[in-house]
Amino acid sequence: MYSAGVTALATDLDGLTRFGRALVDPIRARLLLALREAPAHPADLADLLGISRTRLSNHLACLRDCGLVVAVPVGRRVRYELADARIGTALDQLRAAVVAVATEPTCPDAATKGCC
Repeated sequence: MYSAGVTALATDLDGLTRFGRALVDPIRARLLLALREAPAHPADLADLLGISRTRLSNHLACLRDCGLVVAVPVGRRVRYELADARIGTALDQLRAAVVAVATEPTCPDAATKGCC
């Protein structure tokens, strides 16, 4: 029983780590948010983010390796989308939590004591 709980925790931590790895980079975070809105082709994503297709390709590969996006062949082109709709839901919930925390007052001594 204990072993199963540890294994489940390790799996959960692995998933959270992959999600965090994706979000730590602003371009990957923007990609996930864009794909949350709608699936898109790489050329459109590169234009939207204002980056080269080569750079975009590297970020998409990272997101694919993390299991967060999938490439869907559409004729001779490829369209990217979130691997699971729950990823979009998780992004929405995370954004709401971050906004809630960011609007709370900061530590009054932060400027003078660097405590927060």
